Amino acid sequence: MSGILYHNPRCSKSRQTLELLKERGVNPSVSEYLKTPMDHPTLKNILALLNIPAHALIRSSEAIYKELELSSTDTEEQLIDAMIAHPKLIQRPIYVNKGKAALGRPPENILAII
Repeated sequence: MSGILYHNPRCSKSRQTLELLKERGVNPSVSEYLKTPMDHPTLKNILALLNIPAHALIRSSEAIYKELELSSTDTEEQLIDAMIAHPKLIQRPIYVNKGKAALGRPPENILAII
């Protein structure tokens, strides 16, 4: 097993990323984050590894984003709390390996950390 893939099997980019990893001989642990949401420390760690603010990881096109009246001016903690409560808001897929992380948009982004 090599790394962890935060995966949504209904997302084409997520499926492509998993396939790309397997083609490279990488067998990651797969976390279906919609079924098993991340906890606060995990999400904060992923943001730190990606070196991005919370608003850069949030899917602002989701209906729940508008329903919650979220915006990029909300605090990091507010956005993190929203993503934990509503994991559909999290961009995917995210691959974490050996203290590094990459967002699989496009899937080839993960190649830098395998």
